[in-house]
Amino acid sequence: MTGSAFKTWVCKKMHFDYHIISAIAMGIALSACCGFRIFVPMLAGAVAAYNHWFSFSADMQWLGTLPAIICFATAAVIEIAAYYFPFLDNILDAIATPLAIAAGTILAFAILPVGNGEPLLRWTTAFVAGGATAGTLHVGTGLLRLFSTKATLGTGNPVLASGENAVAVTASVLSFIVPVIIATILLLVVVWIGYKGVRRIGSGKSKML
Repeated sequence: MTGSAFKTWVCKKMHFDYHIISAIAMGIALSACCGFRIFVPMLAGAVAAYNHWFSFSADMQWLGTLPAIICFATAAVIEIAAYYFPFLDNILDAIATPLAIAAGTILAFAILPVGNGEPLLRWTTAFVAGGATAGTLHVGTGLLRLFSTKATLGTGNPVLASGENAVAVTASVLSFIVPVIIATILLLVVVWIGYKGVRRIGSGKSKML
C-alpha cells in the first residue's frame, strides 16, 4: 500500500468511525432528553428527519412525517403547560415514568446504528441505552420536584418546570450539533443519580439493621 493510499484509507476509516460514534451519541442524547420532557425530543427528532437533517432507520421513517410532527407538537405543548400546575405535576411524574422509558426506547431504536436485521438486539440495546437512561433522569427530576413540593408547598415547582423545559429544548437541539458532548453530560448525570440512589438504599438498609 502506497503512502497516499494509506492516508486515504485512514481518512475514510476515521470518517466512518466518527459517523458511527456521532450517531450512537445522538441516539443516546436525544433519548435521554425524554427524561426531562417526553415529547420535546421526539418533536425535535421528527422535525430534523422531516427536513432531512438526519434520517431515522428505514422501519421508523414514520417518526419523521408531518402527521407525527403535528402530534408531537400538540403533545409537547400540553405536557409543558401541565407541569406548571403544582401537585398535578407530581401526579404526572408518576404517570409519565413508563412513557419516558417507552419514548426513550423508541427514539434509540430509530436512531442507533446497531443490530441491523436483529430486532431483539436492537430493542434490547435501545431499552438499555435510551429507555433506561430516560427513565433514570425522569425519576431523578420527579424526586427533585417532590422535594420542592414538600419544601415550598408547590410554589417552587414552576421554577423547576421552567428549568426542565429549558434543558429539554436546549439539549434536544444540541444533540444534533454536539451529540458526543451532550450524551457524555447526560450519562454522567444518570450515573450520579444511580450512585445517589444506591447509597440511599444502602443507608436505609443499614438503619433497619
